[in-house]
Amino acid sequence: MTIHRVFIVEDDQLTLQRLSEHVRSHPELEVVGQASSLAGAHELDTLLNASDVLLVDLGLPDGDGTQLIEQLQQRPSPPVCLVITVFGDERRVVRAIEAGASGYLLKDSDEVDLTSLIISALAGDCPINPSIARHLLKRFRVPSKTLGTSDITARETEVLQCIARGYNNTEISELLGMSVHTVRSHAKNIYSKLSVGSRGEAVFEAAQLGLIDLKR
Repeated sequence: MTIHRVFIVEDDQLTLQRLSEHVRSHPELEVVGQASSLAGAHELDTLLNASDVLLVDLGLPDGDGTQLIEQLQQRPSPPVCLVITVFGDERRVVRAIEAGASGYLLKDSDEVDLTSLIISALAGDCPINPSIARHLLKRFRVPSKTLGTSDITARETEVLQCIARGYNNTEISELLGMSVHTVRSHAKNIYSKLSVGSRGEAVFEAAQLGLIDLKR
């Protein structure tokens, strides 16, 4: 059985740990390195260069993950590069693909089977999160929606900010001191108000409207 080496670049430590555990759960995958910034990835360049797969976030403290993808494409045998991020807008998707990304996934554990998509990317497929595909189609077919910021409550904004950081419903309930049921209720209301169907789409639309700060 072939073991594929995965290098992860993600600045949120909780998300980094979750991604690492998920990758390690697959018998054909192993995590050979992880970093929380572009500089950190370059410090582990030997491991990065020996990797078969790169999982990289876009919003890193010292730059855009697309920069790392572009740099790796200059090497003789670059790894398969998969973006995993909260950003689902057309501009970032196109830019990442043009830089050499083989796939573009949103941080939505309910929608993405990460390890299966890594294996499919290694086989030559180009996995793109379904919500991104739907979102891109909507962007071409209908005009942008408008929404007053007052339509989203302060509590829903707090939930949105946690979702943007990659926290799941249980983690959000602990952070905000509410039940998981209440978190789900807030999420349902958010989806309805923003006319979206997933966490990734909700984060994108909220960021576009200035409801949340993705740098927090």
